[in-house]
Amino acid sequence: MKRRILITALVGLALSTQAQTDATEACPEVTGDFKQGGLLWGEVHPNASVVFNDRAVPVLPDGSFVIGLGRDAAPGQTLSVDSLTCPINISTREYRISRVEGVPQRTVTPPPEQLERIRRERALVRAAKAKRIEQVEFLHAVREGLAWPALGRISGVYGSQRFYNGTPGNPHYGVDIARPTGHPVLSPGPGVVTLAEPDLFYSGGTVILDHGFGLNSSFLHMSRVDVKVGDVIKTGDQLGAIGATGRATGPHLDWRMSWFDQRVDPQLLVPPMPKP
Repeated sequence: MKRRILITALVGLALSTQAQTDATEACPEVTGDFKQGGLLWGEVHPNASVVFNDRAVPVLPDGSFVIGLGRDAAPGQTLSVDSLTCPINISTREYRISRVEGVPQRTVTPPPEQLERIRRERALVRAAKAKRIEQVEFLHAVREGLAWPALGRISGVYGSQRFYNGTPGNPHYGVDIARPTGHPVLSPGPGVVTLAEPDLFYSGGTVILDHGFGLNSSFLHMSRVDVKVGDVIKTGDQLGAIGATGRATGPHLDWRMSWFDQRVDPQLLVPPMPKP
């Protein structure tokens, strides 16, 4: 009788252990915009190893993490959590073609004497984006939703292929907001300023704001920059003013966001733009 009770107890323990193992090895629940340009959010054990398409994903102390999907992200993606492989299905998007005329020709085909300046400025931007800010509250604020840095007519959208004076350029990776020169640019969320330059060749007055754990925002073509590197910014703080500096044909703000080297769509993180 005792032996039968012992065997029953062992079987129950084995089943319980298997159930716990199955629960532990389940793929994490992932939420967000499962489309090109979207952000995905998940939660794992704080000590878990998370890899997305061969990139190590930072895991916050509470076990949450964020993943950015680029403009041309393939439909079939893979998320690895410790020894598990979890498929992530991504939907593709149709991007519009836009033609921009009247751009200063020197910014379409830069003269040779400007090439060294362009290389130097690109190195500045890369260094700013390579900084790793790890403020949990910053990223949590992004997950809850961002605010528009300016309200106005949307004159350009993420992903569109642009032709400048008839010459094909890189895809547009931000959202453009048209307002008059001098209109305030406010921070859409909290972060730390990692770049504040008044006049870059392509982007003119430029600010980069690090939201933490690989996610950052860039604000381009500003007529004035009101912050400096190292400033800790709250939602709604003024970063500068809208302008038409760099490669621009009129005053507007070009707001971009990146997760490491993946350009994501800021418009997916804000409410619809209010109508005038």
